[in-house]
Amino acid sequence: MDSFSSQLNAVLVDTFNNILKFEEDLLKQSTNIDLSINEMHLIEHVGKNTNDGRTISDLAQSLNITLPSVTVAINKLVKKGYVKKEKSNTDGRVVYVRLTDKGLRIDKIHQYFHVKMVKDIAKEMTDEEKEVLIHGMEKLNGFFRKKLSRLADENESSEP
Repeated sequence: MDSFSSQLNAVLVDTFNNILKFEEDLLKQSTNIDLSINEMHLIEHVGKNTNDGRTISDLAQSLNITLPSVTVAINKLVKKGYVKKEKSNTDGRVVYVRLTDKGLRIDKIHQYFHVKMVKDIAKEMTDEEKEVLIHGMEKLNGFFRKKLSRLADENESSEP
């Protein structure tokens, strides 16, 4: 691996791990919650459609996680009181997952954390550094979106 690739790999892995650790530690300190960071991110995804709720299939697809894994995680969140499951009024086979009041509160706290984190990062940067960072992150995100799209296409074409 060339020097740039090694350095980029180290920075990406370290940054990803630091963000997750920081987020998890800050959430636990500020709210004394009984959630893992993965559960918190699942709550975030459930909360993205607060009016109608989300189906387990929809959550699995948007998170790129297996249906059984999402089902187990949602059932844990139901027991903890963060989400509720409700059958559709129009189709009894369809179950929607919605945030409870407790889930809504923790989702708001999580959103606040993200706003605060971004503001704190921005305070440390010049306008030029902000522009360069946004440009680089957009390119990086575009790269991963293309790779994910290709993987999804390959998976679809390999299914019987």
